[in-house]
Amino acid sequence: MENPDDIMTCLRFTDEEHRFLHAAVPPIYETGPFFFDSYDAYAEAANNEMNHYVYWRGTNPTVQIAENMLAELEGGEACKCFASGMAAIGAALLCSVGAGDHVILIGHVYETSVTLVQYLAKFHITYTTIHSVSVEAVASAIEDRTKVILMESPTSYTFDLVNIPEITHLARSRDIRTIIDNSWATPLYMKPLRLGVDIVVHSVSKYLGGHNDLVGGALIASRDIISRMFTEEFQLMGASMAPFEAWLLIRGLRTLPLRMKAHEQNGLEIARYLDSHPAVSRVNHPGLPSHPQYELGRKLLRGYSGLFSFELKAPGYEGIRSFMNKLKLFRIGVSWGAMESQIISPNYGYNESALTKQQMPLSLVRLAAGHEPAQLLIQDLEEALRYS
Repeated sequence: MENPDDIMTCLRFTDEEHRFLHAAVPPIYETGPFFFDSYDAYAEAANNEMNHYVYWRGTNPTVQIAENMLAELEGGEACKCFASGMAAIGAALLCSVGAGDHVILIGHVYETSVTLVQYLAKFHITYTTIHSVSVEAVASAIEDRTKVILMESPTSYTFDLVNIPEITHLARSRDIRTIIDNSWATPLYMKPLRLGVDIVVHSVSKYLGGHNDLVGGALIASRDIISRMFTEEFQLMGASMAPFEAWLLIRGLRTLPLRMKAHEQNGLEIARYLDSHPAVSRVNHPGLPSHPQYELGRKLLRGYSGLFSFELKAPGYEGIRSFMNKLKLFRIGVSWGAMESQIISPNYGYNESALTKQQMPLSLVRLAAGHEPAQLLIQDLEEALRYS
């Protein structure tokens, strides 16, 4: 892992950012417009809103502090924060494709991202979903109009690892842009830009915010990509992050190294317990030697978050329902990455045929280890698994 001192340097506020009476925490600039001393000053700022404060839909001081912190953490040149993770993914896609272009989705990408790509069909954008993460499968899916490869590593729900350097090498040889959601690993445990990725996406609602009280997204990329995106996909669409949400994100980032260490430790301890449980048929955690891409993970990752999945031996929806309803400490709910341990399944009973088509196991459960004592969480699972 990187030197902790280097990480903490990214999370400190610079003198330039401390234009506010040496406050320990930056203020929330809860203002829509910014005023100017002269019309000349306004005209100059309006001509370059990315680098001037004119209206918060463009640039806001509190949001900019969060953006600067994220860009430095990811090792990127620039960052823009959005009102949600989906707004960020939407901007990344829209700035990368045009009518008639083709998108490849690797592995199991977040289902709402898939829905967004399907929605783009109304603009004559086509897509191919590859359930495999092999480079050969990706290469065979490339078409003449392929412009984007969208991926997550590990993949959503199944937690397969993508060989990012090989994929980005292939993409660059064909002039294809790569976009990756790095919410699982965070910048602490993986830096995709250094592996050749063009745009990194974060749902800051997850580990970066870390308290289940924030919805937001972020894109980190080269200054050229972010500046090209700013006027249209960012400012024109109006999905900018509000100052208060940026302040919450700043708060979360300052404790990120400490919180991720707790998530990692709890996640590994629970995963090892489940890996030996007779009611569990499989555990999908890249930190376990039983994971088929364990060695690839050791090369690409500097640590593991607390999110992983496992398969129950009890079949289908009824087995999942029975197990979930016995849990007392784990909260059933979407999202993840906060202090509370959460659990959910992609199987809602009515969608089993769709899951089969997606090559998703019907007995799959996703677990997010929070900050409660690991032994208490294991006891909770033990009670629920006893009759599963």
